[in-house]
Amino acid sequence: MRRPFQVLAGPEVDIFGHVAGWDFPRGVASVALLVDFAAERGVPPDDVLKGTGLDLSTVRNPYAQAEARQELAVVRNLLARCAGSDAELGSDLGRRYHATVYGIWGFAVTSSRTVGDAMRLALRYVELTYVFCVPDLRVEGDLAVLDCRTDTVPADVRPFLLARDVAAIHTLIEDLLGITPTPPLRCGTLTLPRELLDRPMPQANDHTAAMCEEQCRNLLAERRARDGVARTVRDRLLAVDGLGLGMAAVAAELGMTTRTLRRRLAAEGAGFRALLDEVRQALAEELLATRSMSVEQVAHRLGYGDAAAFVRAFMRWTGVSPGRYARTGRGKRPVPRRA
Repeated sequence: MRRPFQVLAGPEVDIFGHVAGWDFPRGVASVALLVDFAAERGVPPDDVLKGTGLDLSTVRNPYAQAEARQELAVVRNLLARCAGSDAELGSDLGRRYHATVYGIWGFAVTSSRTVGDAMRLALRYVELTYVFCVPDLRVEGDLAVLDCRTDTVPADVRPFLLARDVAAIHTLIEDLLGITPTPPLRCGTLTLPRELLDRPMPQANDHTAAMCEEQCRNLLAERRARDGVARTVRDRLLAVDGLGLGMAAVAAELGMTTRTLRRRLAAEGAGFRALLDEVRQALAEELLATRSMSVEQVAHRLGYGDAAAFVRAFMRWTGVSPGRYARTGRGKRPVPRRA
């Protein structure tokens, strides 16, 4: 007799009552992997970090954090400079995400009592990972199904991130259990035998698991308790009149001096100019994709004094002119430079 459909865990609401999507701060280990991956393909770190508000010293700091949108900016830089299909690049990178990349989360998963416990814990603390295509875990009859959600992931990076995240999950399962999920990397879905959820984890240890979960809980609470000044500034810039504000005006609205705002942004691995460019680029791509506004109108909407300045900035961000982007929907991908 087949068991009924059952949802075991999912990203909608976690144990703290928060909605868990992809837009959460994360450690820089994933960005470091992206930087190293790009370097192997001839793309210097400065190029892949350009316009992200991150520098190499921050990326090499094991205690540093990055905003999800900063990692997205790194991904976009990588895709613009590396040859190959997005999905192939994502799969190649995803196979580097072993349990140790995730820090305490990886140890908590590894020491869980059963495979089912490990999966449920992994999803409870998904904000301690680097995932963008957040997975759901459910049971359908004799199968345990992991579905990686892509509905909120930006379309231009979706194939890369889906392939990366599925490959990363695949790698964890293979490393920890020595088995290969079926079907292989396809459609964002991995399936396992339902009975596997009851199998003991090879390195299970109740004491270690309890200690690691407590550290996961504390780390997640600490990250959520941060002021998130970069996110506040980004939200203010996204407001109708936000792009016309300078750093001094934004700082005044937040009740701090320009110097304090600069320092607090730097502590989060961000900078005001980088945030402004990020918001302008995102809005520019959105407005150009609709083809409802001319280049001049988009330039005015973004706070540029003339269209030429906007065109130069857009070329710097994407490698193509605004007109070409409006026609094709994405930037160019030049042949990567070789070291």
